[in-house]
Amino acid sequence: MTNNEIIAHRLYNQQITETKFTKPEEIVSCLVAVQAQEYAMSKWAIGLRLKGVKEADVEQAINEGRILRTHVLRPTWHFVHPADIRWLLALTAPRVHAFNAYQYRKNGLDAAVFNKCNDIMVKNLEGGKSLTRAVLNTEFQQAGIVTDTVGLSCIMMQAELDGIICSGPRQGKQFTYALIDERVPPTPVFTQEEALSQLVLRYFTSRGPATIQDFVWWSGLTIKDAKIGIANLPPYFVNIKVDREEYIFAPGNIKELEHPNHSFLMPDYDEYGIAYKNRDAILLPKHKVATSGERPIFPFNRMVIINGTIVGAWQRTVKNKEINVEIAPFYTFNAQENATMEKSINRFKTFFGETIDDAE
Repeated sequence: MTNNEIIAHRLYNQQITETKFTKPEEIVSCLVAVQAQEYAMSKWAIGLRLKGVKEADVEQAINEGRILRTHVLRPTWHFVHPADIRWLLALTAPRVHAFNAYQYRKNGLDAAVFNKCNDIMVKNLEGGKSLTRAVLNTEFQQAGIVTDTVGLSCIMMQAELDGIICSGPRQGKQFTYALIDERVPPTPVFTQEEALSQLVLRYFTSRGPATIQDFVWWSGLTIKDAKIGIANLPPYFVNIKVDREEYIFAPGNIKELEHPNHSFLMPDYDEYGIAYKNRDAILLPKHKVATSGERPIFPFNRMVIINGTIVGAWQRTVKNKEINVEIAPFYTFNAQENATMEKSINRFKTFFGETIDDAE
């Protein structure tokens, strides 16, 4: 399998080259979890995978609870579908809690403090209310629980991981929290093995070709967990060795497999880059990077993609309600590449309209 074939499969499976979906929540469900700490760019990650959808459509889906934002998989924000939030938390929260344990101790947070804060949150949010972190923190302080910003983040993340709260509708540009049990209808309960099998199936369906190390990096789970899920994959999945690494994927009818022709402005922490531990397939050979000869090792920030490969970086500014995008290519683009980039920039601008909401 060549890099071009890996790229073509991933672009297709991640719904970037084409998609059968029309709604923002369908993209999130397909991808299982979409990293979302950079809020505006995370909405763009959904938008670039749909036709005719604008930022306001994604924002509406979030406010209506068709997409939820919480901490899951790894200790960072993700968008998830309501149907998936409970089993994802049950499966991955113990690993995130273990990762956070040092910060819990450092900030003097133990089970007694967490339980007290959880009771305060339930009391203040029940009845369909949604409140900001600042408002909830005032309630904590009145109950004698005073902590700094990191400690407060730990308190809120713990409540998310324990399935008590999730994102509520925004109040202007302010994020709010709501009770999961009031915002999410009842969902089936999975056993540990069922949850592992579900996560592995949907990861390799939406991210393949990928390796077991890629899955472990993305999911925050262990090699042992991954092997249990992989053992339960349907028989149509195949394993192919490339440079001594074993790639798992479901073969499909990928058009123009040898020539993945798709270009876009990749958002920060987009799943096209962040979902893999090994990102060599989407990086340019060193000899093609004319600027410094060094390839980006951690392509999480805003990258320019042409034909599925990272070929530069981009940044944008907003002045007088107008979005401006500047491209920093790793080599001199030809006329066709410049034209392709112009289309990609216009699509980005169309998605956001006049302004970008940079709320965090």
